[in-house]
Amino acid sequence: MKPPDATAAAAAASIARLRENLGSALLGKDEAIRLLLVALAGRGHVLLEDVPGVGKTTLAKALARSISGTFRRIQFTADLLPADVIGSLVWSPGTDALRYEPGPVFANVLLADEINRTPPRTQSSLLEAMDEHTVTVDGETRALPDPFVVVATLNPTESAGTYPLPDSQLDRFFMRFDIGLPDGPTERLVLERHREGRPVDRLEPVLTPVEVLSLQAAARNVRVDDRVAAYVLALVAATRRHPRLESGASPRASLALYRAAQAAALVDGRDYAIPDDVQSLATAVLGHRVVRRGESPSRRAGAPDVLDDVAATVAVPI
Repeated sequence: MKPPDATAAAAAASIARLRENLGSALLGKDEAIRLLLVALAGRGHVLLEDVPGVGKTTLAKALARSISGTFRRIQFTADLLPADVIGSLVWSPGTDALRYEPGPVFANVLLADEINRTPPRTQSSLLEAMDEHTVTVDGETRALPDPFVVVATLNPTESAGTYPLPDSQLDRFFMRFDIGLPDGPTERLVLERHREGRPVDRLEPVLTPVEVLSLQAAARNVRVDDRVAAYVLALVAATRRHPRLESGASPRASLALYRAAQAAALVDGRDYAIPDDVQSLATAVLGHRVVRRGESPSRRAGAPDVLDDVAATVAVPI
């Protein structure tokens, strides 16, 4: 059933509650929280690439708790099989028949921890789930819970025992960003907040899954002027001809940047998108979808400097 569209006021109130709740679990990371909210409103998946211990898992758990959603974590390893992700048919002695045992992918928020530590075959088990919100086992397709968000993590400082994410996998992620280390006062506050346990474990829900669906519907209804849409297309097209890029962004990237601009407008309290929404999200949405010339696939860094050059070549609509 299609969820009812949220009013602008209801959307603003929902976002404010989510922002406050997430901020109480992950201190001093307003921009990371904003980007996660943009991904949630835009029905997208997130790739977090950062050093261990900065709060990647905390952010995913806090999101699940905040939206009254089910949370599952998969620790990706070299011996993980596709069936360990999406489920498999198992023999049922009581009925003398095979029955389907769902995998951990059946969740509202799925944490794919260290996703690059598993071979591409297992990584690819998430492709259908991320793109179509379904899984197919033995010819039968089953729908995943809605909303469905994958939060995947990467450790950029390690390469031993890792596998590069295929382009098809990277392209399924709505955006990629890091969280970053806290400043001194914030880290001191983290110590104080953890004296009585982890703050994320004390979070109370502030939205229901149905309210999240309404929020996502509201994002789809954000107005995008033709000039802003043309700006999205021009930025993506410019990545395909930039001399420092081996390959540019795909048409899926154009759609993702368009949807991200809509979601960002909603998160910032507007019912219309502006060029700044597109500019502020270009690196997070396009960075993992482009390849710098001579860059190793296992060390794709997002080319933020190149994307700055790309943006400089495209006229901003007035």
